[in-house]
Amino acid sequence: MSIIFAAPIPGQSLTTEPKNMPFERPPEIVDPIEALDMHIENITNQDAMEDALYFLEKGLTLTALVEGVLRSAVMEGMHSIDVSLIIAPVLHEYIKGLALESGVEFDEGFENPEAKKAMSYERDRARARDMLNELRKETGELPKTISEGVAPEEPTMEEPMMEEPKVEVEQPAPQGLMARR
Repeated sequence: MSIIFAAPIPGQSLTTEPKNMPFERPPEIVDPIEALDMHIENITNQDAMEDALYFLEKGLTLTALVEGVLRSAVMEGMHSIDVSLIIAPVLHEYIKGLALESGVEFDEGFENPEAKKAMSYERDRARARDMLNELRKETGELPKTISEGVAPEEPTMEEPMMEEPKVEVEQPAPQGLMARR
């Protein structure tokens, strides 16, 4: 069968019986404590724990694993999305504890490598600037200016930046059938 014909027909979802899917009906569990107990009981099952640790070991982030478990429970009609949002941090920490206890190396999924690299760069730049200032103080040398090929230091948080004057641009008068005169 062609991929083109494998897609649903437009409007097909409107022809099925309403409330036919589990997530369209009221959830089975509405109490977050009961939902958390259910998830902890399920995750402590030997097979489920082995699967979760395997996926963490293979590179799946912990946040993606927790989101998948909770999304699956919502799709099955076990609890609502609201309950998922409430219990997600607790389930995250529980699975994290299991993974640390078993010695599995995993990525939590919170770190942003680009932001971490940028922060490291800025720290190194600030340290270098401080070292140059110390060196200049020791030698009695004045800071170099732009004319000498070196840019002046950037303003720090203590030094207020000069504000650019605001220029007002005159807007043309509206024209057209509904414009006020």
